[in-house]
Amino acid sequence: MQTLYVAKATSTGSGRQGHVRSDDDVLDHELSMPKELGGAGGPGTNPEQLFAAGYAACFHSALRLVTRREKVRVRDSSVRAEVGIGPDGDGFGLAVTLVVDLPDVERDAAEKLVAAAHQVCPYSNATRGNVDVELRVTEH
Repeated sequence: MQTLYVAKATSTGSGRQGHVRSDDDVLDHELSMPKELGGAGGPGTNPEQLFAAGYAACFHSALRLVTRREKVRVRDSSVRAEVGIGPDGDGFGLAVTLVVDLPDVERDAAEKLVAAAHQVCPYSNATRGNVDVELRVTEH
């Protein structure tokens, strides 16, 4: 692979209850551990939310690439990533559901486009075989 871009971010403090910042200061967030994971909650984000945001945006870009390649006109599309975390053996694991809304595309065609985007998306390629990813196309 030829690397075209490298994102850099640093975690400080105590991990899930610390701080994250990108090297260009565009991303600059306090972290709070969710109550569901034994934390106090709080106003900060968490790694799962950051991963969900990244996956949703990346998958949406891959989807738009696929629709352009297939010459399918798409308006008002969206991708919601739902990232779950829980015990998995001696550690923890993730599970992801990608909920895709393609309001102007017939369901069978939408499912094929979503499946194709899942083959293109770098996040999907990185998680394949390691994280359960469910693809869901919304009903219209």
